[in-house]
Amino acid sequence: MRKFPNTSLFILGLALSFPAWTYDLEMAESYQQLFSNVVGAGAGKALNFVSAEAFTKGLKEGKPWVAIDVRTPVEAELFTLSLPDSLAIPTNEVFTPDNLALIPRNKPVIIVCKSGARATAVGTSLRHIGFDNVYILKGGFQGLANYFGPKQAY
Repeated sequence: MRKFPNTSLFILGLALSFPAWTYDLEMAESYQQLFSNVVGAGAGKALNFVSAEAFTKGLKEGKPWVAIDVRTPVEAELFTLSLPDSLAIPTNEVFTPDNLALIPRNKPVIIVCKSGARATAVGTSLRHIGFDNVYILKGGFQGLANYFGPKQAY
């Protein structure tokens, strides 16, 4: 009599855990393709990371960066981007049709957040859906602040 409840619990547990074993194979294959060149010393470049130094140098040389700040509105209240054409679109709103329409395809776009974590997620996802000119500011505003001093400003 005792075997029946234990067997039933085992089968029930197995049935409830089955969905955890499944995943979207098509999506996994698309991500495999996206990340196939992310190996070795070139991993950062393959992920389209841009250092604060390279970003600043590009600005000085007139590179037409369109910067998108993906921090929350509260974070952006204190300080934000002042570059021409820069946008502030919180992470949770980037993928709405209206906001996707704001992202240019003919200029390089750099995604910025506090530390680079949200920018990495957003930038990678934008490239995954077809935005080819999207880059990620490595280290975010923190990395930029650490790099940017009076000597680098000129």
